[in-house]
Amino acid sequence: MTDPPEAGTKPLTAFAAAGLAVRDEDALRALRLRTARREITERRRTAHRLRQALRQDGFVLLYQPQVDLKSGLMRGAEAMLRLQHRRRGLILPQHFMPIAEQSEVVNEIGAWVLSTACQEASSWPARLCVAISLSPRQLQNSRLIKTFITLLSSTGLEPDRIDIQMTEAVITGHHDDTVFNLKALAGLGLRLTVDHFGSGYASLSALKRLPVGTLKLDRSMIQPLGADESDTALVRAAIEAGHALGWKILANGVESETQCRILEELDCDEAQGSYFSQPVPAADFLAKLNPG
Repeated sequence: MTDPPEAGTKPLTAFAAAGLAVRDEDALRALRLRTARREITERRRTAHRLRQALRQDGFVLLYQPQVDLKSGLMRGAEAMLRLQHRRRGLILPQHFMPIAEQSEVVNEIGAWVLSTACQEASSWPARLCVAISLSPRQLQNSRLIKTFITLLSSTGLEPDRIDIQMTEAVITGHHDDTVFNLKALAGLGLRLTVDHFGSGYASLSALKRLPVGTLKLDRSMIQPLGADESDTALVRAAIEAGHALGWKILANGVESETQCRILEELDCDEAQGSYFSQPVPAADFLAKLNPG
């Protein structure tokens, strides 16, 4: 038969449990603090590497043609940023731009993209446009309009040959500086395109308040075309709604003849994707215009 617990044992056990809980909370708090510090340090290192890449010509622009589906002719190309790495080759922006977005380096990279794309496009035939994606942070920059005015003057590029692409997230953010800059860019004569439409939550009514000219359907809407009639119906509805609002429709991610044919039947205006061409250097893009 076991002896009964001595008086005071239970309160001591409770005190011990409380002390252990406090130590656990302290340990968890310390772990979170170390993790946050590591993340901050890593972001700073990455931003430093990106600035080094800017100074050492570590970035390159590739161009993916955008095709008029009615005529079959190229109407321009989208400028696509890549980071050159001596071992890993060309690195896609989704692997470094989210970190760049958290610091001022994103504006430095964006300025390089704008300058390079406009300079290269200024040597293209006058009928061709260059599409350039701007990040949310760039579109909130108070110096953005001045940057474009300077670029238009220095390159001689007509403003209607520059197509500014922005994501649905930019539209739904309702940031006053963004709205002001977008309207000012349209006032300069630049074109505005909503990119990745169909991947987020922006409604057509939310887009009506901005001077948008083109709706770019996300590749997730284009990939299923031909496999299910309901997917085709969804794309048809987006095209018809966009046309009703006076916008052109550009389909992104076209990879097959079947997808291209369906888009033509649905009266889609323009398309881009690997079916037409992978992203290529500027010289190769110009060679496609003048084959042989």
